[in-house]
This record gives sequence, structure tokens and C-alpha cells, in this order.
Amino acid sequence: MFNLILFGPPGSGKGTQSEKLIAKYGLKHLSTGDLLRSEIREQTPLGKEAQNFMDKGQLVPDEVVIGMISSALDNNPNAKGFLFDGFPRTAAQAEALDKLLELKEAPIAVMLALEVSEEELIKRLLKRGETSGRSDDTNESVIRARITEYHNKTAVVADYYKQFDKVEMVKGEGTIDEIFNRLCTEIDKRA
Repeated sequence: MFNLILFGPPGSGKGTQSEKLIAKYGLKHLSTGDLLRSEIREQTPLGKEAQNFMDKGQLVPDEVVIGMISSALDNNPNAKGFLFDGFPRTAAQAEALDKLLELKEAPIAVMLALEVSEEELIKRLLKRGETSGRSDDTNESVIRARITEYHNKTAVVADYYKQFDKVEMVKGEGTIDEIFNRLCTEIDKRA
């Protein structure tokens, strides 16, 4: 099983590249946001627990999210691997995820981080904002704050995986295919 984490700031092309990687490598996309919504919709015990925290305006605790990831892994025994999107966001989450994956004998193979200059990200997001209907893509100061927040949080997770030599920084500028080929090169080195 090949598990990878794809990181990238808002506007880095993460969504586009995720779709292409999933198609090429037969990975299962694992978005914690999607998992939460699904568990709540299906009224599972974990979903009810998550809903309880959310109803109080609280973040869903890491243990609950890890439980949902564990269920997703168990429910997809034939998956070739998973592409983690939006998780882990903290060193504590990375440690908890690693412990879970160790139990399942399916560790993270690599964390790929798309690197894109701030000016390019702002340009992309403002352009996306013209058609996306997302208000957070139309205000440059909000975009800059999102990028800063991403860098502050991601640095910690990258530092955690660097100690295991599992981080690859990938240039996220150029054509979609050029970026995709760079990502594939890094995956193929470790697959």
C-alpha cells in the first residue's frame, strides 16, 4: 500500500494534481472534510460524536478524526493506497496518523509539498475568484492571510516528516502536466 500526503498552499493546484495522481496510481482520496460530512450524514457513532463538538462550535478532536480515518482504511481493504488531503495539519496529528498507519502496516511513503511563489498564488486565486464564487478568493489581504496561515501550519508537519526523510518539495509552477510529471517522478522514486 502506498500512502502519500499532498500539501500545497491555497491556489497551488493541489485539487487538480490530486485528481490526476488518483487516476494514475489508483489511490483513494482521503479528505478529512469529506470524511466528517459522510460520517455525520450516515449518523455513525463517530459522526454523532463529531456533530456534538461542531454544534458547540468546537473543533472535532484528533482522536475522532483518526477514528474516521481508521474506518476509511478498514472500509477500503483493496485500495492501492491513500492520498491524504488536508490532514495532518499539526505535528500531533502527524504522530497520531503514523501510529495508526503503523498498526495497519501501511506507513506514509512521502509528503509532497507544492512550492509556488506568493505572487503566483495571489494571481491564481484572484483569477479563480472571478469564477468560483468564493469570497475568500477575491480579496488580496484575505488571500495573503490564508497563505501565511498555511505556511505557519505546514512548516510544523513538514518538520515532523523531515526527520524520517519523507518530505519532497516540488516546484508547483509551470504547466499542469509539468507539475504532474515532477510529482510522479517523486512518487516513482519511492513506490
